[in-house]
Amino acid sequence: MKVLVACEESQEVCKAFRERGHEAYSCDLQDCSGGHPEWHIKGDVLEQLDKKWDLIIAHPPCTYMSNAGACRMYPKKGQIDENRYQQAMEAKEFFMRIFNADCPKICIENPRPLNIVGLPEESQRIQPYEFGEPWSKLTYLWLKGLPPLMATLLVQNHRPYVSCGTSRNKGNKEKAGHSRAGGAQKVRSKTFHGIALAMAQQWG
Repeated sequence: MKVLVACEESQEVCKAFRERGHEAYSCDLQDCSGGHPEWHIKGDVLEQLDKKWDLIIAHPPCTYMSNAGACRMYPKKGQIDENRYQQAMEAKEFFMRIFNADCPKICIENPRPLNIVGLPEESQRIQPYEFGEPWSKLTYLWLKGLPPLMATLLVQNHRPYVSCGTSRNKGNKEKAGHSRAGGAQKVRSKTFHGIALAMAQQWG
């Protein structure tokens, strides 16, 4: 199967499909950090959508669409930050270009979006602790031509996977959850290994 993993530089999902014998490629504007540049397409993923993929799994940028940024979208009660709203609409357009791509099987992964963005209703909500990871981090999946992802290993004792530097995280990182030190975008956006394996095993 020919697989495009869009907006992925870590190659976590790409490598999971490669291990099962599929022709998978990661694609991102950045160089890959997964150790396999021969499986990486550096460039705009929108230019790759018409290349007749069997499956597209995408992780489009969520900065301006995520519900976690509500305080920035509404810096003053009842008032929208027009500049941030415009950026959110541009992010939505990018999301929808992938969602409407000519491909029989599509999965788009993102956190919970702001209602004002108006994304289509998600197909599924998953947690890392349903796939053998000791963390909670609610993730939404939008699916076309794919069955819901089935949990593989439920971890009972899990903690929040949060960014470092928040007020609840300062002074007690162990209680708050996992500290992704330095705020590195690569670390924050990396797909959990257990979820990547489940995608490859169940959709590959």
